[in-house]
Amino acid sequence: MDSILLEDNRHWVNQSIYGDFVSREILDKAIKFLGTKEILALVGARRVGKSTLAKLLIRELLKSVEAKNIFFINLEKPEFIPYKDDASYLGVIFDAYLKLANPNREKKIYFFIDEVQIFQNWEIFVKSKYENSNIKFIITGSNASLLTSNYATVLTGRVLRLDIQSFNFREFLHFKNIDFSTKIQRTANKIEISRAMDEYLKWGGYYSVMSNNDEMLKKEYLMNVAEDIILKDIVPRYNIKSSQIIRDLFYYLVSNASSTLNYSSLAKKLSVDPKMIKEYIGYFEDNFLIHTISAHHDKLTSQIKSAKKLYVSDNGFLNLGVNRTKNLGTALENLVFNELYKKDEKITYRKDNQEVDFYMHDSLYQVSYDISDEKTKKRELNAFGEFKKENDRCILITYDANDTINGVKVISIDRFLLEIDEGLNIE
Repeated sequence: MDSILLEDNRHWVNQSIYGDFVSREILDKAIKFLGTKEILALVGARRVGKSTLAKLLIRELLKSVEAKNIFFINLEKPEFIPYKDDASYLGVIFDAYLKLANPNREKKIYFFIDEVQIFQNWEIFVKSKYENSNIKFIITGSNASLLTSNYATVLTGRVLRLDIQSFNFREFLHFKNIDFSTKIQRTANKIEISRAMDEYLKWGGYYSVMSNNDEMLKKEYLMNVAEDIILKDIVPRYNIKSSQIIRDLFYYLVSNASSTLNYSSLAKKLSVDPKMIKEYIGYFEDNFLIHTISAHHDKLTSQIKSAKKLYVSDNGFLNLGVNRTKNLGTALENLVFNELYKKDEKITYRKDNQEVDFYMHDSLYQVSYDISDEKTKKRELNAFGEFKKENDRCILITYDANDTINGVKVISIDRFLLEIDEGLNIE
């Protein structure tokens, strides 16, 4: 046990071990949460950077906290798997830590538990220590329902949740050492930013994809991420008998990103029950592979019953589809969706005689890769007219056009991604 614990806690020996980790924008908010009593939950897909963010928090804590009062444990270690149905074993791990590290128990202990959902009923252990010990828990988990199970209700009001996604475009540019801090720098580095935009649009923001120049290896890595989520998380958790059907469904969905879901049609293609298709899609959502959105309706019941549109959680997954033609429009729409979804998960789309891609916060968003053709431009602009209310804003996002046409703000994708948090006069 001692060697296992030391493997995850190299900072006890070398406090500069996390010095070269790439920072994330969400780090500042996470650091603020360290000062609270509540449990901090870092939730997101596999390999999206939750563990790295935890290590960045440890790096920050080491500035003021004794190293041995910071304990990190990854529950996915093979040595722990035999005990995953016994939450009391978490107490055994913690006691082994106390014996080995001998932390100062008069001061706060920061207890990091990585992939906490591996252990059944982990909430019981965490709550018992939360109530009776001077421990700050930081947990990571790879499914959206981590905090909604029957047992997790014992933690209601005791958890602060941060959703972790793959690198956004600003973080991507930081990684590439491309300066975009001012309008002057954005103009000076226009070509570099454009090249980076093309790469990000195609391959997304997983760190191991960004840091690898071999496109075959990029695709292999993305496939491994998806397969791990499906085969290591979804299949065993939900006792799925046919892993091949759920794999086939995922790759079919990826091939049809940004389109409307038809459960009956999917069921016929895979020769299964439509109810099963709906359940599997729910599993994909719960594990952050895909997202679905509803059509906007004034009546909530109608909105819930409306046809769902599908998007993948990272543009890199689009490379796993079976379609051989490169659809830049789909890639652009998927990228815009993910940026808007981070702002509000209640985002919807509008559809009647016309269709507008997204509706959120009294703003209508349409996405079109290229509007240089007059017919295309007219079609995209006219779509707003059917749905626009008096105070609605209309934004048309393209690959490289910036303009204002008949009250519609036309914005290039790089400007949208870089300036949306700075106001941009679109929200």
